[in-house]
Amino acid sequence: MEPDLHELLRSLRVWDPEVTELPPFDPAAAPAEPLPLFTGWLAQAVAAGQPEPHTMSLATADEEGRPDVRTVMLHGADAHGWSFATHLTSRKGGHLTARPYAALGFYWPAQGRQVRVRGPVTTAPAEESRSDLHARSTGALAAALTGHQSEPLGSLDELARASDEAWTRARDTPQAPVPTWTLYRLLPDEVEFFQGDARRRHVRLAYRRTPDGWTRQLLWP
Repeated sequence: MEPDLHELLRSLRVWDPEVTELPPFDPAAAPAEPLPLFTGWLAQAVAAGQPEPHTMSLATADEEGRPDVRTVMLHGADAHGWSFATHLTSRKGGHLTARPYAALGFYWPAQGRQVRVRGPVTTAPAEESRSDLHARSTGALAAALTGHQSEPLGSLDELARASDEAWTRARDTPQAPVPTWTLYRLLPDEVEFFQGDARRRHVRLAYRRTPDGWTRQLLWP
């Protein structure tokens, strides 16, 4: 018997105390810029045992403004922006060419925390894109060499053959070029930190970039 979706949803709970600890968050003690706070929260998520805390939702829009979202991995964050990578020819690569603006969303249920980031997106120089790819695992290079991301696939057998060939090449030639592989950087205009509270008194702190630096503002939950 197939499960009843509505019954299943009603049975689920958020922030089970057996696996979630909601830490306090004092926004008055937050740093003047968002990146140090994000770095601290990420480290705490790792320490709390949050699986894959470096994954994030990436939202883009196509030429007609229709939104799309998927989960990708954060490759880094510094004064130049928050970075991720994909093929220039992929669906998200096409979106970012047409509309170079995106949003990122991190969710760490182990601590009831979210981080939301929005801003314009630029591409890193080709050499940095190559260095980013070749610093990663053999599997990452093999996936990039397989290529054809977002294109129609005829069968899983076709994928298996292309993947096997790509794995062989990645092992034999660890510096193999992938011209379409592109490192993107999102330079935040806004960064919001959300700390969940058991009594639903969630704390939301929004940073906004101005010509004079960052401002901070509390938001109603």
